[in-house]
Amino acid sequence: MPARRHPFPKQIHKPFSLFRTDAPLKAHSNYLDAKAGGIEAATKLVLDLALPFLVETVKHLPSTACFVAPHAREATGDNAIPQLLAAACALAAGGSLDTDLVQITRVFHTGADPMERMASRPEFEGIVTPNSHYVLDDDVTTMGGTLAELASYIQARGGIVAGAIVLVNAGRPEELHPSKSILSKLESRYEQEIQQLFGIQPNALTANEASYLIGFRTADEIRNRLTKAREETNRRLRSKGIKK
Repeated sequence: MPARRHPFPKQIHKPFSLFRTDAPLKAHSNYLDAKAGGIEAATKLVLDLALPFLVETVKHLPSTACFVAPHAREATGDNAIPQLLAAACALAAGGSLDTDLVQITRVFHTGADPMERMASRPEFEGIVTPNSHYVLDDDVTTMGGTLAELASYIQARGGIVAGAIVLVNAGRPEELHPSKSILSKLESRYEQEIQQLFGIQPNALTANEASYLIGFRTADEIRNRLTKAREETNRRLRSKGIKK
């Protein structure tokens, strides 16, 4: 699949977010139905939890923004929350909702550890309108990889990423961009190996991805953990009767 080459724009420091953990989402009575694809359930969850937050947040975004969510396929079905979140944002902002950009690979990130998430990058397809402003929407971001892939896809085709809105920002660093010191250490330590192993240019890593990778001492340690992560993903999916 294509390499991730474009980082989030520098002016976007972190996504707008409502919660730091997913506990409030999981506590909502409609959560499981919404994660399994229930449109009405997702609508009720988003409106119950996030309406005042969304009305205030969209004031800080371009009035002509187009809101887009990854069409992520979870193991239990199509997660309806991101798309309903994007629709609610578009309604609150008086903007537009993009339904053309779609995620064409199944990544099964629910329950995955950081290396499993990095090993299984989502891929997108669809038309991007050059010079148009896009705001990315998702229910939960942990490593930031899905949003980063969508942001890179849009920018590679001439679109402008104007912001990101999530219900839960669960990453340890809240920011999207790695610190300059961590990025410099990764680039000097591994040179081209990060792109070779993951298909991600170092400057396009998220803060959480970079913070995770800096914990490894050598490229061989990363390779070994990557191999184990792929095996763990296969075992986890087979246990659920899913063939990847």
